[in-house]
Amino acid sequence: MNKKVPGFLFSCIVFFGTAFTARAQDRHPQVQSALGRPRIVNIVNFIRLLEPRDSSITEDVLYQTVVKQVEMMRANRLGGTFLLQYDALMDARYQQLLRSLPRDSFDIGAWWEIPQPLVEKAGMHWRGQYPWDWRANIGFSTGYTPEERKKLADVYMADFKKIFGYYPKSVGCWFIDEVTLDYLYHRYSIVASCNCKDQSGTDGYTLWGGYWNQAYYPSKVNAYMPAQDEAGAIPVPIFRMLGSDPIRQYDDGVGVQRQRVVTLEPVYPEAGGDSAWVNWFFKELVGGESLAFGYTQAGQENSFTWDAMAKGLGIQFPLIAQLRDKKKVRVETLAESGRWFREHYRVTPATAVTVNEDLPGGDPGGLRSDRRTVWYDSRFYRANLLWDSTGLRFRDIHIFNEHFPSPYLKEVATSNECAFFTLPVVDGYRWSKAGLMAGLRLKTVVNGREIDIQGGKPVITHSATGALHIEWPLTNVKGTLVMDFDEHDIQMKMAGSAAGASGNWFLDLTAASGTDLPFENIQPRAVHCRFENMNYSIRATKGVFSKPDDAGDDLIAWRLTSEKNEIVLQLAD
Repeated sequence: MNKKVPGFLFSCIVFFGTAFTARAQDRHPQVQSALGRPRIVNIVNFIRLLEPRDSSITEDVLYQTVVKQVEMMRANRLGGTFLLQYDALMDARYQQLLRSLPRDSFDIGAWWEIPQPLVEKAGMHWRGQYPWDWRANIGFSTGYTPEERKKLADVYMADFKKIFGYYPKSVGCWFIDEVTLDYLYHRYSIVASCNCKDQSGTDGYTLWGGYWNQAYYPSKVNAYMPAQDEAGAIPVPIFRMLGSDPIRQYDDGVGVQRQRVVTLEPVYPEAGGDSAWVNWFFKELVGGESLAFGYTQAGQENSFTWDAMAKGLGIQFPLIAQLRDKKKVRVETLAESGRWFREHYRVTPATAVTVNEDLPGGDPGGLRSDRRTVWYDSRFYRANLLWDSTGLRFRDIHIFNEHFPSPYLKEVATSNECAFFTLPVVDGYRWSKAGLMAGLRLKTVVNGREIDIQGGKPVITHSATGALHIEWPLTNVKGTLVMDFDEHDIQMKMAGSAAGASGNWFLDLTAASGTDLPFENIQPRAVHCRFENMNYSIRATKGVFSKPDDAGDDLIAWRLTSEKNEIVLQLAD
């Protein structure tokens, strides 16, 4: 990532198959291809010319890193994407190296961090301390007015075309504003973008509550927020980068200002640089239920240097090649994946990331973990379930609203840090503190005492297009919890439960005391919320909301009690 802190194959479809798919999509925007639900791997390496944060990382060290990346990819017959920051774009060595790569397997695109030469060529004053300054109000498009962003795009695109003879089809950045993205689509016909995984405070910026993995069509007024319909969307899919650990990344660093990084990035010795973790990560990617498609991004920016990434890439690239040869994953360029996405989805599809078994040994050096997790994403909301020894917890639910504007839609970032959010319903990270983890917990009453409901191994399946079905056998009460996620709702029902037969089970949303929560009005059928000047609501079509008494350090924000043995939480109108 942007740290220096020791820090699409699509086989041609015959005419009739294509025609059938197109007609089916007219009836349903998320119809599945006859090719099934692929697991897609993009190898994305992006290139900076210089690294002012470390004098030992010279321009030659950075260039040789890219040379080594190319060598290892070609040795494993892997194609991929290289994204060029403007200063590297203008360097003759990178031009020669990347022009030599075959266009049928390599995609050359743009990395949208903003260095001094690009700013000055666009006729603006450089405000940075170094020729590339990583601060959010200088090194990213958010630091420039909407009209300035378009000027920067015009300069970059003109020079890219002079060098390569075409406009790039892929443009990525840790975060990219909606004005730039929309302009690059309409003026230069880009087909794919990528942005950073969710993180809190890391590198001085926060992206929190977004479409958690895979890809989404962004809102025209907020590139971090998925749009709910075609009319409100920029038709360029944004793929989420870096391959987050589905269990550990989310709440790593509760109680500290900046999260650590637990991702597929090869420079992290307890994650992407560790063979056990890498093999576990790809096992779950291939074997876990993903609904529409599974996705991850491999690769690394050259700022970390070859010495730091060689071991991790040496673990990952042969494994990716092996999985490709076994037809368990598709290795594609970012542009190929973007085109595939556009061919298959008019609106953002529902997807899932599923971990059926945790990393053997759990955390590095620990005992075997019983943790399992599911991330469900639709164009209307995201939700995360975590099972562990204490039971079941909704760690996260965030609502997506395409009308929720980015703070940088019309304004310029004035701080050296940026923050992007969606609308929280459950936030198991930001509402927690050390020793007290927030979440929506499943409970019941036995012999007059409230207990957490516990169970065995959940069975997670794909029930219909965009729908996820979970059956969880219970152990401390009789029965099975059945959960169904679709684009709009979360449905829960107790099957064969003595406790459930009396309706005596519920969900408690707990948070650390003193937390600033968005809930303004709790009514039996709805909770009305306000966050960042946006009003929104969640509703129960089955179940009853209430506000019970708080207990100790736990702030119980609300309770949702089952009704006729069911709960249906409506998260979209």
